Parts: sequence; structure tokens; C-alpha cells
Amino acid sequence: MPRVRHSTRVRLRPRPDWHKRNFLTSVLIPSLFVKRSGAETPPQFPKIREGEICITWIGHASFLIQTHDVNILIDPIWSKWLKVIKRLKQPGFEIHHLPSIDYVLVTHAHFDHLDRRTLRRVAANQPIVVPTGVGNLVHDLGFHIVHELDYWQSVELGPLRISLTPCCHWGARFLADSHRDFGGFVVAANGRTIFHCGDTAYFPGFREIGDRFNVDLALLPIGAYDAPTGREVHMNPEQAVRAFLELRANTLIPMHYGTFPLGFEPLHEPPQRLLAAARAHGIEEQVLVMTEGKPVVL
Repeated sequence: MPRVRHSTRVRLRPRPDWHKRNFLTSVLIPSLFVKRSGAETPPQFPKIREGEICITWIGHASFLIQTHDVNILIDPIWSKWLKVIKRLKQPGFEIHHLPSIDYVLVTHAHFDHLDRRTLRRVAANQPIVVPTGVGNLVHDLGFHIVHELDYWQSVELGPLRISLTPCCHWGARFLADSHRDFGGFVVAANGRTIFHCGDTAYFPGFREIGDRFNVDLALLPIGAYDAPTGREVHMNPEQAVRAFLELRANTLIPMHYGTFPLGFEPLHEPPQRLLAAARAHGIEEQVLVMTEGKPVVL
């Protein structure tokens, strides 16, 4: 099947009126004086039976996914800063409380998803899966095998089947490396399917993802939608509900909000808007708003 990468890569040019608001003075500087919230308490990981999935939200887009026999980390970041952007919500637990990690997945090279400091601490010769063009950023961190996937490609890792899906974003870590790809992951394990869509604006591809995969749990971003540049680079909560309906998934788990001040919207706003949109569509019972560091067995 032909790739659709070019139609889903967001352009870097800001909206013409982006300069009318000052992100530095209205968001970044005030955030420096905000005390980080959240408690870093040791997690109580439950015993997981065959066929069950345990999900622990670490914060932002970082998740620990556990089955009865493997532990998977997706987009892990324990760093307290993104260069000059302060983390305003503590990670759900300290990194040394992690169980042994069997596989690591990174959706794209942006600093809030590919955190080299965290990855170096997690690395223990286990395989890592990244989009095409991202492998050279993780090769030297201590991973045994690096799998680079193209859209719709899959790799079998033990009991898992991991597939890369398209999204509407971009993958450059710096301005000069726009060749790096980006995407979401579908993780199939024990007859269950988890979709972590990485970073994305809304785009028509969710319906095709739902056609190709029987998605059980959909981890969808709902924050950073009021971007400083004015570009549409992240879904807003209402668009996340639309994407969820097009995926035809069973459970919506929101992410990518409340951790780093990446947009003009208040940090508390995304989940409120999400629940309101879910009520309007009659799917409120299918939305699971997680608390950082609290494992949930599904």
C-alpha cells in the first residue's frame, strides 16, 4: 500500500497572526513560579492474569503497559525540564520504581517524547521500536536491537505484535532533520489491542486505523491544542472524541495534557472539555481519565 507520509506532515510555518500573543510572558515565565504538583509515591503494581492489560500513566504521553508476561514503556520521560519549559506535574512515580522493562516504544523524536536521559536509564539491552529515521538517536543509549518501522509495518517481539500507524504531525528534533518520521503504535498482546497515537492533529486517517485494527484501548492526546505558533499540530478534546468514534475503540484514555505548558490553554481545561464532549456523544462511560502513577487493570 502506498505511504501517505507527505499528506500527514505538518508544515512548520506559523499562522500569520501568531505574534499577536506572547507565549513567553503569558505562559512560560509565569510557569517558572508555579510549584510542581503531584506526589511521587511507590506504585502498587497488581498481579496481572492472562488476557488482562495493566496501564499506568506516568505523565504526558508516557505509559507503562503490562501484560502477565511482559512490560512495555511508551514515550518515557522523567525529566523535569524540556530545555526552558518546566514540568508542572511530577511523574507518577520515580524511575527506579519501574519493573524490568522488556520493550520500549518511541513515537517520534520530539524532546517531550524521545528523552535521551530517561532512555539511557531505562536501557538494558532490550529492543526498542521507533519510526524510520529515528534509530540513530537511540543506538548509543544501551539498547540491544533497534527496529525502525515504516507506516503499517509490524514487528513481532515475543508475544507482541507492534505496528506503526500514520498520524498528522512532524518528526524533526531540530530544524535540519525533517527526514525523521513519526507515527502511532498499535500493540497487540494476549488478544487485546492498545493504540497509542503519539502526537497528532486530527486527520481522516483514524477511520482507516480502525478498519485495519480492532482497537480495544485508545490512548489519545487532548492537550497543547492552543499552540504558540497557531498551527494545528495537536488534537483538541472534541477532536479526540471524534477520532475515538472513528477508531471504533472500546475505551478512550486521554494523555498529553497537564504535565508541560505547551500551549496557551490552562492545564486543567483539556479533561473538562473531553468529558463534556463525551457526554454530548453519549460515551462518557467509555472514557477513563487516569491519575499519574495509579495502575489500572482492564
